[in-house]
Amino acid sequence: MERRDWSLEALNKLTYIDSLDDYDRAYSLQVWTSEYMTDNFLAKLDLKNKELKLFSELFYKNIAFLKSHKQTISTELNQNKNIKKFLQ
Repeated sequence: MERRDWSLEALNKLTYIDSLDDYDRAYSLQVWTSEYMTDNFLAKLDLKNKELKLFSELFYKNIAFLKSHKQTISTELNQNKNIKKFLQ
């Protein structure tokens, strides 16, 4: 039962994180990953089919979000560098 509780907790936190704003979401995903994504993550995961499907959808959705967020941050940094060069 402990594995099941841990798995449901991970799913619930991932569901909550999915509802946050971009910057909070990115930081929360970092914290979630360090807390739940251990070496034996798959061995500890104990979800039913419906829950596992939801988990995988959220997981891959958040990977895509992080890729997009990384690109957005990179663009913003480049814009800030250009502004800094212009002001000098």
